[in-house]
Amino acid sequence: MRGLDLDDLDAFAAIARHRSFRRAAMERGVSASTLSQTLRDLEARLDVRLLNRTTRSVALTEAGARLLERLGPALTEIAGALDAVQAERGAPVGALRINAPEPAVELVLAPLIAPFLAAYPQVELEVFAQTELIDIVAGGFDAGVRWDESLAKDMIAVPISGPQRYAVVGSPDLIARVGAPAIPEDLMSRPCIRLRYPSGLQPGWEFERDGRALNLHPPARLICGSPHTQVRAALDGVGFLATFEGYVRDEVAAGRLFRVLDDWLPPFPGPFLYYPSRRLVPATLRAFIDFARVRT
Repeated sequence: MRGLDLDDLDAFAAIARHRSFRRAAMERGVSASTLSQTLRDLEARLDVRLLNRTTRSVALTEAGARLLERLGPALTEIAGALDAVQAERGAPVGALRINAPEPAVELVLAPLIAPFLAAYPQVELEVFAQTELIDIVAGGFDAGVRWDESLAKDMIAVPISGPQRYAVVGSPDLIARVGAPAIPEDLMSRPCIRLRYPSGLQPGWEFERDGRALNLHPPARLICGSPHTQVRAALDGVGFLATFEGYVRDEVAAGRLFRVLDDWLPPFPGPFLYYPSRRLVPATLRAFIDFARVRT
């Protein structure tokens, strides 16, 4: 570490995490040119190239990848230690970064954001919507949000929502044209709106009743990754849609969409906020956990 500045290492980690000088500079509140010079100075002191950069992309070299793998957890521990010291002064101060899939962001985290920031005015909150499962420590996040089937065993998980449900909905016009399904298998002959993740995975529609479980892949009239576009298409009568009931609650209440097969869609546990069991809990994260628990 002789001759190296911890802030320079943190700058490298930010660039590597974002794969972008511009986004890393925005996070750190400096110019992209300043950050670029910081990285050049670091590479010169280490006498090794850490990043390959072009006008369009930033990629880790083999040496950079090895450094980031060891550096990410160390920086997280240091940040946690500093947060623990700051916590003794009173109100939490500093950044809190949370990674979560879009439904959890919109349906669970979004209602908490304004009141949490009002209660803790010295906290800077970053919520990053991402479907893919990642290593939150290597990614520089304090915590992630996932449902229980996606949680790793070495994580501490805290529930931040009550039970949730899926809803299968269709517009009045669609139901008048093709009829409402009486059982899940009826969807196999109805037009449907399906989801595909960026990874290419197209999840099935899961149903359960009286101990019988089904996982169906009905025909897709539309495949779309945006929940809001899916709801708009359902309103326009494109097909039946299976989604979190929170996305369609208002439309159902207004009679613009009708729920079908409700007796096949039991509640399930809501998402969990999770973080590694082997690290110090930053004061900002502890404050958010306590805040969310009160509202669960």
